[in-house]
This record gives sequence, C-alpha cells and structure tokens, in this order.
Amino acid sequence: MQSPIIIRSKLPNTGISIFARMTALANQHGAINLAQGFPDFPPPKRLVSLVADAMRKGHNQYAPMPGVPDLREAIADKTKDTYKCKVDAEKEVTVTAGATYGLFAAFQALLHEGDEVLVFEPAYDSYVPGIQLAGAEPVFVELHAPDYSIDWEGVKKKINARTRAILINTPHNPSGTCWTKNDLLQLEKIVVGTDIIVISDEVYEHITFDDGRHESVLRYPKLAQQSIVISSFGKTYHNTGWKMGYVIANESITKEFRAVHQFLVFSVNTPMQYAVAQFIREAPEHFQDLPQFYQRKRDFFLEAVKDSRFSFTPASGTYFQLLDYSAISDEQDTVFAERITAEFGVAAIPLSPFYRGPVGDRVLRFCFAKSEKTLEKAAAILCRI
Repeated sequence: MQSPIIIRSKLPNTGISIFARMTALANQHGAINLAQGFPDFPPPKRLVSLVADAMRKGHNQYAPMPGVPDLREAIADKTKDTYKCKVDAEKEVTVTAGATYGLFAAFQALLHEGDEVLVFEPAYDSYVPGIQLAGAEPVFVELHAPDYSIDWEGVKKKINARTRAILINTPHNPSGTCWTKNDLLQLEKIVVGTDIIVISDEVYEHITFDDGRHESVLRYPKLAQQSIVISSFGKTYHNTGWKMGYVIANESITKEFRAVHQFLVFSVNTPMQYAVAQFIREAPEHFQDLPQFYQRKRDFFLEAVKDSRFSFTPASGTYFQLLDYSAISDEQDTVFAERITAEFGVAAIPLSPFYRGPVGDRVLRFCFAKSEKTLEKAAAILCRI
C-alpha cells in the first residue's frame, strides 16, 4: 500500500544496521554466524528457574519505575565489592530495558540542541543516531588498527564551549581493546572542573583477559561524579534477549535520567528483576569467573585460526576478536565480509560501518561467544580462505 503522506525522516542517512544485514546474509547462505554478538549457549539454569519462580510467586505486574529495590541494592553491593565505589541504591541506580535503551535515554535526558558529544570511532552503531535524535552533534576521534590507542592531545583539541559530553566504551566494541588506567586519568584531567558529562558504556565490564582489570569510571571518585555508567545483564548472564541493564550516576544526573525513563518504558520486566537480584547474591562467582570463561574461548578460537592467512592481536576484552585479512585481499571490508559469508559460509562484521567515513584498515570482527564446536567449524573454514 502506497502512502500519500510525505514523511520527513529524522535519520535520513540511516539504513539497516550492519548487524541485521550480515545476520540476514548468514541466514540466506546457511553460514556460521560469528557476526552478531550473541552466545549460542543458554543462560545459567538456576537463573532461568528463578524467573519461573518469580512468576509463580506473583511478581507479574509493573515494577517500580527505577527498578525493584532488591535488584538495585544488589547492584549497589556488587558495585561496591567490584570497584570500591559506594552508590546509593535508591537515588543512583536505575534498572533499564537493556543497555542500548539506557544510552538512548541518557542522550535524551542530558543533551540539548547544539551540544557536542565526543565519540571515539569505531563506534557502536546506536551512538550517533541517538545523539542526533537528541539534537546534539557528534564530534569524532578516530582510533585505528592494530592497537586503537588514544591520542589525548588530539582529544583536548576537540574540546570547546559546546562540548557537553564524552562518550566512552571500554572494554571496546568492536575492537576488543580495553582502556588503561592512564586513559582514565587523562580523561579525568579533561573533565574535572568542567560541566562535561562522561557517558560510559561498560557492558563488557566483566569480560577482560590476561589478568587485565576493567578500568571503570567508578574506580575514580572525581570522574564518577561527572559520569553516567551504562551496564548490561545480557552480556554477563548470556541472555541478550532479555534486554535488561542498568545505569549508575549521581543523584542529580539520575534525576534527569529518570525524568525521561518514566515516559519511555516506565519500568522493566518484573519477574526477571527479582530473579537477577537473587542470582547476583547467590552466585557472584558467575560474573567473577567470566574472564576465564571467555578467555578460554578466545584462546581456543585463536589457536584454531593460527595457521590461516589472517593475522591478529589477541583481544584484551569483550567477546570479539579482530582478524586482519590484508594478506588475503585488498577488497573493501564490507565486500570481503559479504564474499566470505556467501562463498565460504562464515559471517563476520566489517569495521568500516563503525566509522563515519572510509577507512583503510583491513579487519573483520568475529564473535567467539560460541560453543567450541561452532568455533572449531568456523575456524576450519577460515583456514581455507
């Protein structure tokens, strides 16, 4: 049916996301999908059982707008234990319908027309549209293979009177790198004493490797006071489809965040909140053991592809590994990713869609949050390319 109505798009340059595109292509060709970042194994059985228990106990109606108190208290306790940062469960923790939602609500709450937001790219694809829908303008800082290190002097040159926020992501998707203590100290020097807010995407906070420590902004008291931290239960508990996350910020930032949050979803899935609250307290070893759990998968995958023509630097965090295909092809990364999906049967994500303009890096992102059987089969194919 053709509509006679002319719609003026708010995002005229935004098409289908690269994740949806590559997953559709993988499905079309029956390829192994190492593109989209979701596990092919289930969440903990005990956690699933706790959700059913919560439903049977009658926790099936609206939860409080900020989140079930017991879950917010469990998050506050976990934050104190993990980062030595004391947060007020009542005034500084809000449960959200996933991390992407948390980011969007933060943009809407904290950004205004004409504001500028520093964005490090390659950047997760929801960042820029969310900033633009809030009326603000992204200002880009490019990071490149192989180490995606930050030129902090260059960052300082991007700051001006319109800079309202700096958006960071560590452990970083899609590069698999982690910010260092020095990075956080440099960031702190830039923002302390200004009105700049740090919007910190830390959804992979519990997935770091080789004894590396996640440098959350919450570890740095001055920085924490000017930050809003977005986290995800989906990445931690292997249940991305549950779409549950949370944000932590000081009382004044949280007040503004909740003012928007209440009119977007109001509250989040009730029985799952009760279940996650209980599971956090019952099984802290689950998130404590995640680094070893995913490092085994990373190492298994890298061992399996070491004899291929791809080259790599082992990821230091997330459940993504970049593979450099410079020795194989000069093709643009999107073209190469589509070709190996169609011709060889393994789907990956090209990195150029994470930048605003063309890039010369020849790398693809592979998700290793998969069973060893899946990884072994995919690696065998990659070794034939």
